[in-house]
Amino acid sequence: MGETTIDAFHRGRFYLVQLADGAHRAGIDSALLAATVPEEFSGTVADLGAGAGAGAFSVLDRCPGARAILYERAIPMVKCARASLTLPENEHIAFRATVTEADVALDGRAREIAGFPRDHFDWVIANPPFNDPRDRATPKAGKAQAHVMDDKLFERWTKTACAISRPGAGFSIIARPQSLPEVCVAMAGRYGAITVFPILPRPPKPAIRIVVSAIKGSRRQMQVAPPLILHEEGRGTSFTARADAITNGRATLTL
Repeated sequence: MGETTIDAFHRGRFYLVQLADGAHRAGIDSALLAATVPEEFSGTVADLGAGAGAGAFSVLDRCPGARAILYERAIPMVKCARASLTLPENEHIAFRATVTEADVALDGRAREIAGFPRDHFDWVIANPPFNDPRDRATPKAGKAQAHVMDDKLFERWTKTACAISRPGAGFSIIARPQSLPEVCVAMAGRYGAITVFPILPRPPKPAIRIVVSAIKGSRRQMQVAPPLILHEEGRGTSFTARADAITNGRATLTL
């Protein structure tokens, strides 16, 4: 598996085993994605592109009645997530999580054989490789696989999310702002009640991320939520009070 580190999240309420170099390491994206899952959620969540498990673990730590299946295709990341479940610090979430090695982009019968049940989950969170390949290349192969998207990525991931969710289930995905049209096209006919959460580094900078949340089969119109501002103007890298609460599992994105 290579050299690893053990890193604290939610101020030490859970820990992740992560590769020290050459692969994607969890940051605030996973926390932002997990923060779309409602307070007191007690169903089963699927984490698509789970990596080392930060998104699902964030949900499980905040929602003690929740369960999760983590789906990841990269074997080193699967090993990290499974190793994290053996840590004594994660005892409160380990019995509620399962890690499955599988490719989110599979379709039809192949998807079911790989371990994606139909009409099963109450919420799906997705952290796909959303960087445009035309942008600056990620030099290391492990990171590139986790960062750089290919054609029709949002369509394939959204199709999987819809197939494995029960009617009325939630779906949340994180992406760059320029991908919003593709995300909306992928959700069309599958999801409604779409809510876009813009994530701003600090005022007056433009958004650097969007988190898009939706409900399977809903007919409600799309809305844009007030932006989450990560850092106060002129205060360096310190988080705003709301961003700090969200990234540490003490609040949700929904107001």
